[in-house]
Amino acid sequence: MSDIIIRPMNIEDYDGVFSLWNTIQGFAIRSIDDSREGVALFIRRNPDTSVVAEYEGKIVGAILCGHDGRRGCLYHVCVHKDYRRHGIGKAMVVYCMEALKREHINKVSLIAFTKNDVGNAFWKSIGWTKRDDLNYYDFTINKENIIAFTKVE
Repeated sequence: MSDIIIRPMNIEDYDGVFSLWNTIQGFAIRSIDDSREGVALFIRRNPDTSVVAEYEGKIVGAILCGHDGRRGCLYHVCVHKDYRRHGIGKAMVVYCMEALKREHINKVSLIAFTKNDVGNAFWKSIGWTKRDDLNYYDFTINKENIIAFTKVE
């Protein structure tokens, strides 16, 4: 897998990234946030921090990465199942951490579904800490931003 290219994500990658998201078992896609327009807005706000992994012109990994000036956050971290266990995920995370560091961000968080055994094992294996000392809350402002889960067989 030495031919994998890790590079900044741009909106021209959207179709390939969206296609990748739809291959990931149990992946959650929001109708507004994860639309082309939603991702374009995210990339405009965070132009240098999101990343894709490309193999022979095909997007095989992606991370939406951004920050609010204080803390970074990783969203939709994924690698196509046929390309896992080759260091692609770790290489993308390192890319994002270096991009955030250049922007003077010192702490990064992410959310992984509790039932995402593959993802949770990955984060543990690369040294991330699972927090047990807090509760995660969210509030939906726009109820039209519907979540749909992928159904990969």
